[in-house]
Amino acid sequence: MLDALKNLKVEISLPIGWANAVVGDYLYLKNGNAFKSSSYVQPNDKTFPVIRISDLDGRKASDNKAVHVNEGVDGFELAYGDLLIAMSGATTGKVGIYEGKTPAYQNQRVGNLKLLSQENSCASYRNYLILAISDEILKIAYGGAQPNISGSSIESLPILLPPLAEQKVIADKLDTLLAQVENTKARLERIPKILKRFRQSVLAAAVSGRLTEEWRKECGSSITDWEILTVGDVATVATGKTPSRKESRYWKGGDIPWLTSASTGTIYTDSAEQFVTQLAVEECALKIFPPSTLLLAMYGEGKTRGQVTELRLSATCNQACAALTADEQKVLCSYLKLRLLENYEETRKTAAGGAQPNLNLNKVRAIGISVPSKIEQTEIVRQVDQLFTHADCIEQQVNNALARVNNLTQSILAKAFRGELTEQWRKDNPDLISGENSAEALLKKIKAERAAMKTAKRTRKSKADV
Repeated sequence: MLDALKNLKVEISLPIGWANAVVGDYLYLKNGNAFKSSSYVQPNDKTFPVIRISDLDGRKASDNKAVHVNEGVDGFELAYGDLLIAMSGATTGKVGIYEGKTPAYQNQRVGNLKLLSQENSCASYRNYLILAISDEILKIAYGGAQPNISGSSIESLPILLPPLAEQKVIADKLDTLLAQVENTKARLERIPKILKRFRQSVLAAAVSGRLTEEWRKECGSSITDWEILTVGDVATVATGKTPSRKESRYWKGGDIPWLTSASTGTIYTDSAEQFVTQLAVEECALKIFPPSTLLLAMYGEGKTRGQVTELRLSATCNQACAALTADEQKVLCSYLKLRLLENYEETRKTAAGGAQPNLNLNKVRAIGISVPSKIEQTEIVRQVDQLFTHADCIEQQVNNALARVNNLTQSILAKAFRGELTEQWRKDNPDLISGENSAEALLKKIKAERAAMKTAKRTRKSKADV
C-alpha cells in the first residue's frame, strides 16, 4: 500500500528535513477497558456509551448504536476526534475517528491511537498516517479467523516523519485531494442506479408498445393489433423436483444438470453446480428442459423470487422454479423474457405466504402479456438489445473508472508519505524544515516532553504517598 514503508531496512532517500522513525515515536496506543456485558444498560440521558469494534466503519466511530453503562472507568474516556482502531476480530485494523458525544468510553477490543504531544503533533496528519499504513497494520495481526494485533506491534511499525509545519501542509493537501476523490467516487456510484432505471424504462416501453411507435408508423401497423393474453396462453409452465438426498444413486456420479432458484441470478444459465443421475430422472419423473427454456424463481430469499434466467443447456430443476417453454407460434422466447424481466416487481407482489412468500404455477400462468406480431416482437427485441448493449458499455466504463478511483486514494497517500505532494513547498520554505524545525528536532522535543511528563507524574505520586 505504502511503498516507502514496506521495507525501511533498505537505504532510501529521505526528503530534506524528514526523519526515519517508528509509529511509537509519534503516538501511542491506549488499550480499552474490559467492561462486563452484565453492566450494559438501556441508554438514557444519564448513561454513557461504550464504543466497541462494531461501532467503527473504517472512517468514523459513532455512538449511535453503542451499548451503554451507568458508570465509566477513569482513564478510558474518549474525546471528540480520537482515532480508534479494532484490535481483534474479523474487523481487525479497521479505524474510526470518534464523532460521538462525550463522555464516552472504549472497551477492551478497541485501541485509542493517542498523540504523544498535542503541541508538537498534528491530529489530521496522524489520521491519514494510520490510514496509509493500514495494510501494514493488518500484516502484523496474528491468529486465524479472529486475528488480533497488539499496541506494541503498531508502535513498532516504521514510518517516515516530516517536520511539524509540513505535516500540517500534507494534511491540508490530503483533505482537498481526498475530498475530490470521494466526490468523484460518489458521482460514479450513482451511475449504475441511473442505468438500472434506464433499463427498466426500456423494458416498460418495449412491452407497452411505446418503443416501436415509430416503427409501426413506418410499417403501417397499429397497437390495436396487439393481443392481450396471459403467460399460460403463450407458454407451457411446469416445475421440477428434488430427488431424495438419502438416495445416493440419484446424485453420485450424476451428469444431468439440476438447477435451483439460485441460477436465476443471471440473465443466462449455461452451467450447473449440481447434477443428478439418469436413474433419478426416471424414478422421480424429472422433466429435462431444453435450451431457451425460461426459469422463473417462485420462491427464495432476498431478491431471488421473481428473477428470470434463460437456459443455454438442457437441465432439470427443483420445485422452486417455474420452467416456461414458449409456444414459438405465438411468442418469441426472447420477447416473453422481456415481459417477465419488466414484470419483476409485480410478480413478487403476487406471492403469498408469511416470512418467505411464494409464487405458484397458476400465479405464473396468470401473468398478463401484450403480444404483437412476430415481426414486431423481433424488432422490439432488436431495439432492446441495442439499448442494453449501450448501457452495458457505459456500466463497464464506470466500473473501470471506479476501480481506478478506488486505487487513487492509496496512490495519493503513498505520494504524501513519500514527500512527493510537498516537494515544491519544501523548496519554498527551507526555514520551516531545517534546524529547530526539522523532524529530528521534533522527535527530540516530543521525547523531552514525554520525559518531563513522566517525571512530573512520579513527583505527584511520591507527594501523594507521603
